[in-house]
Amino acid sequence: MTALVLGAVVVVALRAWTTDIYAITPGNATNVAPLVSVKGLATDPHRDRIMLVDVYLQSLSELQYLYTKFFDRHVEFVGADQLLEPGIPNSQLTSQGFLQMSDSQMSAKVAALRALDWQVAARATGAVITGVVDHTPAARSGLDVGDEITAINGHAVTSQCSLLGALVDVKPDTKLEVTILPGKFSASGVLSRTTAVTVAVTTAPSPSASSATGCAQYPHAGPSWLGVAPEDGVSFSLPGSISLNTANIGGPSAGLAMTLTLIDALSRGSLTGGHAIATTGTIDPSGNVGEIGGVAEKTIAVENAGIHYFFVPQANYAAAHAVANSSLHVIGVTKLSQVLAELRKLGGAAPVALSALH
Repeated sequence: MTALVLGAVVVVALRAWTTDIYAITPGNATNVAPLVSVKGLATDPHRDRIMLVDVYLQSLSELQYLYTKFFDRHVEFVGADQLLEPGIPNSQLTSQGFLQMSDSQMSAKVAALRALDWQVAARATGAVITGVVDHTPAARSGLDVGDEITAINGHAVTSQCSLLGALVDVKPDTKLEVTILPGKFSASGVLSRTTAVTVAVTTAPSPSASSATGCAQYPHAGPSWLGVAPEDGVSFSLPGSISLNTANIGGPSAGLAMTLTLIDALSRGSLTGGHAIATTGTIDPSGNVGEIGGVAEKTIAVENAGIHYFFVPQANYAAAHAVANSSLHVIGVTKLSQVLAELRKLGGAAPVALSALH
């Protein structure tokens, strides 16, 4: 999923027939350091310029599509089916992007602290809803993106596989009491949750009964479903207080940039050797760097910002390199440790935590 910048696109007043086509165009390279606030941990006043790169994502009418196709030089067209899972309406795209950014922020904090040798404990908490299929039990019961399912009929749900297990023997047309922590996004994309509530949901026949699930404990889907796309809910025990102000930016692709910026803030010296760098790529708590979308448009944004080093997921390297000019060094990576090693080649300091470790 590409980085989603909301409110930054001026929608041309050419409303004719709407389409399911979106335009991805180059956005901006933004220095992450001013977006970071740390309390309770020692920080280095020096801040390297580590840039996250975004793109603009705009839904198009037919006239807008024709105008963009013929007059914009750097644009990628994608269908709604490439951005959303089957059956999930376009109206959830913004919330999905904000949820991905919320997840990405937490993963960046954990990956950065672990790279600095902090022991960060994790606890399974539930199954977080990442999408709600139209005209399903979940949609009729008002479940939404960001809600976290923690129990069904009083039995704890601790993960997406646990949710599947709670439903595997449930027949269609069964009324369930689903306990959730309701999630709500602010206008700028900050996720908050309120106290638990119980919602009545009557199951429906599963459209994919007996299909593969990816869960070892429950390899096949059961006969009924709720109509949600879930992910694991996890709580991490973090030292101090770390916040990242990514207002109006969605998607997971700023993960690597946020991770590097936090490492730079929490350790002594210049992580980048004094170089301004740009990065794109997802990050997970173990420091794995994942593929993203819109990399060609992000490469143009990096060039427009005058940056000469651009770290991208290895899977996106060919696409970025193909459009990069001769002054831009594109570096493909798969792990945070590899990025740190490449930065040391540029003169960057090996990261060592300023605060005492626990």
